Amino acid sequence: MSDTLERSTKVSLLKEPVVRRLCDVLDKSSSRGWRKLGEIVGNDRRFKVSSDDMEMCSLKVLELEGSPSRMLLRLMGERGCSTGHLIDYLQTLGNSEAVQCLKPPALQILIQPQSVALMCGHNLRLSCHAVGKTPVQYQWFKTKEEVPNSCSPDLVISPVHLKDAGFYICRVNCGEAFEFSQWAQVDVLNVAVSSGQSYHSLEGRLRLAIQPQPQRLHVGENLQLECGAVGRPIPRYQWHRNGVPIPNATKRRLMIPHVMQDQHGRFRCEISGSTERMWTNEVSVLIVPRISVEISGAMECSEDDVYAIGGDSSDLFLNSIPEQLYATDKVALLIGNLSYKNHPQLKAPMVDVYDLTNLLRQLNFQVVSLLDLTESEMRNAVDEFLLLLHKGVYGLLYYAGHGYENYGNSFMVPVNAPNPYRSANCLCVQSILKLMQEKETGLNVFLLDMCRKRNIHDESTPNIVLRVTANIVFGYATCQDAEAFELSSSGFTNGVFVKFLKKRLLDDEKITVVLDRVAEDMGQFDATKGKQALEIRSSLSERRALSDPILPGDSADLAHAHSRQWAKAHALPESMCLDFDCGAQIKLGFAAEFSNVLVIYTHIVKKPEDMSFCQAHVTDFSLDLDVDPKEMNRETPEETGIYFLSSSLPQHCLYTRVSSLQKLREELVFTVCLQGTFPAMDDSPVHWTKSIDIGKPLIARLDLHRAVRRNSCLQTCMMPHSPSHSPCHSPGPEHHLHLHHGMGHHQTQDYSRLSPQQHYLDVYERLQGAVGGYGDSSYYDNNFSQSHCEAGYDSAVGRPRSPGRHSIPIETTDDINELTTVFINSLQLQQQ
Repeated sequence: MSDTLERSTKVSLLKEPVVRRLCDVLDKSSSRGWRKLGEIVGNDRRFKVSSDDMEMCSLKVLELEGSPSRMLLRLMGERGCSTGHLIDYLQTLGNSEAVQCLKPPALQILIQPQSVALMCGHNLRLSCHAVGKTPVQYQWFKTKEEVPNSCSPDLVISPVHLKDAGFYICRVNCGEAFEFSQWAQVDVLNVAVSSGQSYHSLEGRLRLAIQPQPQRLHVGENLQLECGAVGRPIPRYQWHRNGVPIPNATKRRLMIPHVMQDQHGRFRCEISGSTERMWTNEVSVLIVPRISVEISGAMECSEDDVYAIGGDSSDLFLNSIPEQLYATDKVALLIGNLSYKNHPQLKAPMVDVYDLTNLLRQLNFQVVSLLDLTESEMRNAVDEFLLLLHKGVYGLLYYAGHGYENYGNSFMVPVNAPNPYRSANCLCVQSILKLMQEKETGLNVFLLDMCRKRNIHDESTPNIVLRVTANIVFGYATCQDAEAFELSSSGFTNGVFVKFLKKRLLDDEKITVVLDRVAEDMGQFDATKGKQALEIRSSLSERRALSDPILPGDSADLAHAHSRQWAKAHALPESMCLDFDCGAQIKLGFAAEFSNVLVIYTHIVKKPEDMSFCQAHVTDFSLDLDVDPKEMNRETPEETGIYFLSSSLPQHCLYTRVSSLQKLREELVFTVCLQGTFPAMDDSPVHWTKSIDIGKPLIARLDLHRAVRRNSCLQTCMMPHSPSHSPCHSPGPEHHLHLHHGMGHHQTQDYSRLSPQQHYLDVYERLQGAVGGYGDSSYYDNNFSQSHCEAGYDSAVGRPRSPGRHSIPIETTDDINELTTVFINSLQLQQQ
């Protein structure tokens, strides 16, 4: 064995114990420590350690457990420094103790045994290989007991039985020196393997072997769920209930003693390996109360006992426990429009859509999250959303952007809407509800984070006849004929509605109860008191909750088909390694920020030794996509506009954000360009390129860019309607003269005379409109920079104004009297 580690080994590949010992020596030495080493390395032009680098290393002393030496070694490793170079520098430094750290011990374990999970009846092999200056002897142990006849590097048990499960370790002797390997866990699964099924390939992908089974228990009994997978290394487990991780539930077997009635729900387990992740089936756990009946004396019996004595359990259960409600599936469409072409641009919708996406996924919703859609893209997205719905599905639509409300109908404004816009340029929410009702959905939830002011440019009155169904919930971010606001700060913040909604959304309560609590929370927020209040309209007659478990029912095949359609629109390209002729290897990775936003990152995996500098970047994207060349290939995610995934992306990469994938008409083809320099060529840059085709990623597969089909969504938005047939409406045209006169009162206010202090509310965060426009009174103009309405009309001169100009909104603010029948008013229902 060599007296030192392999000289060609890169410093970045040194094992942690070696690095730790070396850093301890260099950090403690004042005259022959890391500073002097940095000066020596800095004189070698191959690795270019600058004074700025040294200052960055010195700042590590301010961090808890920070090490300047570790930072210096990291910089040297990133620039290609080998162990041989480092030994030469340490010898020049004259630090023999540091050199000694790079010498291998008398006995060194090169291959450690790995934990493994395998099937009963298969072959178990654990390996431990070591090198020393003299011959090496081995002895395997199971826990504290020696394993008989196990004196070789490989421990083989064939076949393996359940009793062989446990923890194993190997002792290695070399003369008087000895070392113990790391512990290896062996998990043996007792499952009969069906014909033609094999689990022998343990070095690769995980294989799911045991699925959890549904349970029906009585209160006080023990819940036991089991799952299992085979693979090497041994899989990790995390159980979830109703989409939320269960604390400390990280074993194959989930055990909950003495269950209570509120612990029912849908359970599944997340199984992960070193590079993979999979989920078990989701199963229902129903927990019912025990029933006591009196038969010539008191006795306790279960439901089965009641049947045995001739009792009727249906009568007994009638008043004991409410029926558990289920969804056959859960689907959500989230749209955030912020980059408007002809109207003020917004900020909060992107943050709101991202936060709600993560929360709804915890509730087992299949979520489609989209930013900045044109009219045709919005209509096609709604069509695809409707395709995922069928009988019993919970459908949820969230929209944040410009909007308005006329005659009781709410309209969502696309990013390409003209100024002024009318209903023909927008999407009517009630028309989408009508189509959802035709799917016989179990629950229809609409969360509209937009203004509800009138649009005096739009005189159309859509005739949308809705069914009388007791499963509709509207959550409006603001009241009728009012504005909605967002919190403004230097960074990205939520709108007022989502700021409070996200704190309550995971509550296991009826959806209307959740929204009531959100309304109460918003009512306590000083910044919006008297200006914005949540309005709830509901016909919900059952205790439907977003946390209800999923039970496919009779439409299981249809649900699976719809799930595959959703998965098709959310499939990420697989990461790939690119080998270049110069010997460099590049990793190309992908992540999804939204359903139509792709993140691409490049990372140098292998750099030739004779190359002093190496970097890979992406270029040549389709003109259909929204990719700013100035924000491509940045060293931090934030520099390219990636604010939400920065903590989960790998470090030391170049990042590029590709948005508007719905506009992609062909496969996504781009170029990966590798740039390198060589000292032998005076560091003149040399380029290599590869063309990459990743098909149509994420939502691009659905071709939302296509022309709008002649579908009912478009037709219902355009249907003529008479106000006399509308059971619920905002002020009609006969009110316009009075309302327009009211607007003239506000335009006389001289805003230039307001003091600077009046422009801000006395809160920590200034309010800014989530969807454009300005308030319609001097008080609003003083305190809010933007609201959810689009100001598109200058009442002072009676003509449309340019976007962005400070003015009052086009909508009027006359109070509207509610009709006597609130139910009819809220849903604008009409008998067919």
